[in-house]
Amino acid sequence: MKMPSKKLLIGIGATITSIIFLSMLNPFSNNTAGNRQVVQTVTGKLSVRFEPGIYWAGPLSQIHTYPDVITVVFAEDDIDLKSEISVRNGPCEIRFNDAARASAQATVRWRLPRNNEDMLHIHNEYKSYLKLAETALSRYTAECLKFTAQLMESETHYSGGMSEFSQDFQDQLEHGQYLIDQIVENKMDSTTRETERMYIRVKRKDENGQYKRSVSDIQQFNILLATATIDDIDYEKQIDAKLAKKIEASTRESISKQNLITAQQEASTAEAEGKRKLVEIEYQEKQIQTQEVVQAETRLAVAEKKMAEEALALKTARLEAQRIKELADAEAYQKKAVMTADGALEKKLDAYIKVQENWAQAFQNYNGALVPQIQTGGGNGSNSNALNLMDIMTIKAAKDLGLNMKVQE
Repeated sequence: MKMPSKKLLIGIGATITSIIFLSMLNPFSNNTAGNRQVVQTVTGKLSVRFEPGIYWAGPLSQIHTYPDVITVVFAEDDIDLKSEISVRNGPCEIRFNDAARASAQATVRWRLPRNNEDMLHIHNEYKSYLKLAETALSRYTAECLKFTAQLMESETHYSGGMSEFSQDFQDQLEHGQYLIDQIVENKMDSTTRETERMYIRVKRKDENGQYKRSVSDIQQFNILLATATIDDIDYEKQIDAKLAKKIEASTRESISKQNLITAQQEASTAEAEGKRKLVEIEYQEKQIQTQEVVQAETRLAVAEKKMAEEALALKTARLEAQRIKELADAEAYQKKAVMTADGALEKKLDAYIKVQENWAQAFQNYNGALVPQIQTGGGNGSNSNALNLMDIMTIKAAKDLGLNMKVQE
């Protein structure tokens, strides 16, 4: 094979050198969507390109690319988030207020400012996004995780404080870490029932009731929090064992409480049933009493009505007797008045005497039976009720004269 000539090799080398030199002198650059670029010209002037696309950067300019959002992750190695993260860290070791240890996994996304001044300030401090993510954003995220854990006990966290933990974590990431005051309290352990001295950390407030904070570089550079999530918190084995005991104790306590509630409900039901039966009995007795009272009142009303009717009848009878008596008295008075009027009685007696004289004279000449053939009463002797001739004659005379033979009271 024939070797190329020396002139040809020199020409090829010159061509490659020219291409390299021209590429270094290329005054154009390209920014992709989701990034911004800090441009430094040969004179040292700095500017920031936020819009995507090709733009004039100037020959021999240095280009430093920053993503718009930097993602910091604290997670296990087996979690595949490589395409989404800017910097990856292992789980963050935290310690709760009760000295319990745990490993926290979190994902935090930071949004860089969109103005030249803040962006150039960041570039002058960190020179690249990786240095910014590793030395500032990752460390600040870890500090906020640790500070948040110190605000509560592990028992509080796994007993329902996860939401509060996440809220405090995000608040400190966004506005700065709380300034903390420590308070000593004595507290009884729910499992061992032993009294322990606890150091409670509370958030310090100013005179306006706002939390006092320590301002970090994150707030000074106007880097904004996009999202922050607590992916997992794994307690150490001792806490897991303690948690298992508490869960068991809590379960027994819950069952005991439920049994107590059930017994109380059954007792209440029995008591209510007994009261209901007593009420029914009392109601029935009252019904009987009411019926008896109504019956007695009815009998009393009937008796009173009957007595009233009898009293009315008696009064009516008395009035009727009085009326009869008055009528009889009036009739007797009338007869007496008639008999005594104008000497009528004397005239009748004179006439009657004459009639009797005539009758006696006739009787003397009478030869018939002197004793009546018919008796008007039974019996004989002195107690006989038979009327003799003189009685008959006396009655006849009284009748003829219109005299009242009734004994006057």
